[in-house]
Amino acid sequence: MTTPKPGQAVRGSQTGRPIMALLDLLGRRWTLRMIWELRGEPLSFRELRERCDAMSPTVLNQRLRELRETRIVEMGAAGGYCLSPSGLNLVKAMLPLLAWSEEWQQMLDDVQQQC
Repeated sequence: MTTPKPGQAVRGSQTGRPIMALLDLLGRRWTLRMIWELRGEPLSFRELRERCDAMSPTVLNQRLRELRETRIVEMGAAGGYCLSPSGLNLVKAMLPLLAWSEEWQQMLDDVQQQC
């Protein structure tokens, strides 16, 4: 399986529009969780694996390769994996979804209490 990149055919887009390449990459198992866990501090392979509920090392290696290849994750100066400047911008772009998801949870909780 090749790493999704803009300009290349990806799931859902033969033209490889940038948004479709991003959605293909982020839709891969564990990718979003890894990005989320790396948002605060660099993590070693072992630390990242533990924070991701002990995902398989094979999958972790594959996702790290893809995220490094797409310049979302990089090796930190002091060691460990961290988000690149581009990866940090991606997390900033995800923050409105975090806010929406918290509102959604509250709305569902309110509806549940009314029943």
